[in-house]
Amino acid sequence: MMEELLPESVVAVESHGDDGAGDASLYPEELAVLSRAVGKRRREFASVRVCARRAMDKLGVTPGPVLPGERGAPRWPAGVIGSMTHCEGYAAAALARAGELASLGIDAEPHLTLPDDVLEAVALPGESARLELLGARMPAVHWDRLLFSAKESVYKAWFPLTGKWLDFSEADIDITLDPVPSGGAPTGGLHARLLVPGPVVDGVTVQSFTGRWTVRHELLATAITVDRHPAAQPAA
Repeated sequence: MMEELLPESVVAVESHGDDGAGDASLYPEELAVLSRAVGKRRREFASVRVCARRAMDKLGVTPGPVLPGERGAPRWPAGVIGSMTHCEGYAAAALARAGELASLGIDAEPHLTLPDDVLEAVALPGESARLELLGARMPAVHWDRLLFSAKESVYKAWFPLTGKWLDFSEADIDITLDPVPSGGAPTGGLHARLLVPGPVVDGVTVQSFTGRWTVRHELLATAITVDRHPAAQPAA
């Protein structure tokens, strides 16, 4: 599911259900991070790191520990960029060589409506209006949860480039819907316009991120990528 949303330069590995990952699959440094974690947190932590190590192997990188850094962002081996995500019954990691992309972010969520009042905290007025139009076109998709996931992916791509927090209100995301073939899964595009000064990549200030989304297997997934050599973009 995740690999379909990303360019060929990205390696993605995912797992569904109970993959048996546990403390035995972790490095001592990773176990030390979990000294106070409960069972569910430990299983999620292990599952997504098993995916990350498999992705490292596919990328031709020697697998090693993936420790959380500032604000919990994963610390990757030198020359590698990546992102991880997990939710109930699912984990995924996506990696690329730093020469191929500047940054990437992935997120997966259960395909359910957001809890009460969360959309108000997440969506800008224009985004809410666009979600209503999308809902009229395809009511089977939980567009509110999709917007939340897209903003998570945007943040995961933003933070490694800036080292700064990005609030939900600081990115305006336009979600597009592809034509859906008979029996096919809903898919579409993402365009995130940054409402604050964007990161500088290869001497260019990047004011927008792009990506893809899909819904299947009672999950929704979003992915954002930032090119290594972006074209010039207008200021916010």
